[in-house]
Amino acid sequence: MSDVIRVGLIRCDTHGMWYGAQMDEHDPLLLRQPMPVEDEMLYSWQRGGVHYFYYTIFCNPTQMTAPTVEGFQITNVWDEDRRSAEMFSRVFYGRPKVCDSFDQVSDDVDLVFIADCNYDGSDHLELARPGLEKGVSTFVDKPFARNLDESLTIMELAAKHGANVLSLSMLQTNPAVAQVAERCKEVGQVQFGTVTCAFPEIPALIHAISTVHEIFSTGVQEVNCLKAKSHIAFHLSYGDAPGRPEHGVMINCGVSNFRFTEMFASVYGPEGAVQGLVLSDINASDGSAAVLERVKNMVRTGKPDPKHHDMLLAMAVADAAYQAESTGESVAVVNLPSSVGNVVQP
Repeated sequence: MSDVIRVGLIRCDTHGMWYGAQMDEHDPLLLRQPMPVEDEMLYSWQRGGVHYFYYTIFCNPTQMTAPTVEGFQITNVWDEDRRSAEMFSRVFYGRPKVCDSFDQVSDDVDLVFIADCNYDGSDHLELARPGLEKGVSTFVDKPFARNLDESLTIMELAAKHGANVLSLSMLQTNPAVAQVAERCKEVGQVQFGTVTCAFPEIPALIHAISTVHEIFSTGVQEVNCLKAKSHIAFHLSYGDAPGRPEHGVMINCGVSNFRFTEMFASVYGPEGAVQGLVLSDINASDGSAAVLERVKNMVRTGKPDPKHHDMLLAMAVADAAYQAESTGESVAVVNLPSSVGNVVQP
């Protein structure tokens, strides 16, 4: 491997640009608006949706204020909308090759990066397969896949072909989440918690579940769903597991039309309560930069990341949540197969 990690990026959506702008040199003014405003735009970054949060000094639109991670170069890109892929390449001074098919992205690269901002992961197994079969380290944006079964299949493919694979939510690495987790000791023994979520579909819910795991720990045993006219909530129960919130954690979806993509967490115990902002579009870049540092270390060392099983636990909870929503009944969270190994079970 050269000093620079060659990246093949699959899907040039807003997460692709969000991570891309942190890992490689780009034209900030073109990022601000890569195409005429009257033209049809598929992704929010094409309207300046990444520039707005990465270049926050209004009088200097070329001074980046978000953290960057050195050591990457995007060499191949693909999107089902070729026009978006071509615009993406232009932002990076035309260096990345626009591939005709997603299987070409994994040719002559050190890392395949599958981006996913608002999709449901249903194509992740298909998109990851070519690179994994070539033995290329792969990062799969949240959610890992359509469900736990497909997530496990991706893991099996990686193991079969000697490739490392990692899937993370940027909430798992966001310092704001870690700060709330650290403050849990202020309330004594945590008894209950809440996490807000933009909407109940998997692109947002997986962020919320990952936040629950980081603040309140893994080990969720059962999920119930509560539905109101314009509000869906999922109650995550830890049962009688020691050191976990005895009254569980509630994920509240669609509680407000926040100006930005914001999430809050609350912690309750006998000594009081703590509330914190765990995600905004401003601090999200801290979490994504930390993700990139982990990805870089994985590729450089050839070793799996310590969190490489965490998303499987989140996917298991998500599967239970949607079954609870569908049936109206309490649903147990399945234990992961023993063959996965190195996973903290309830």
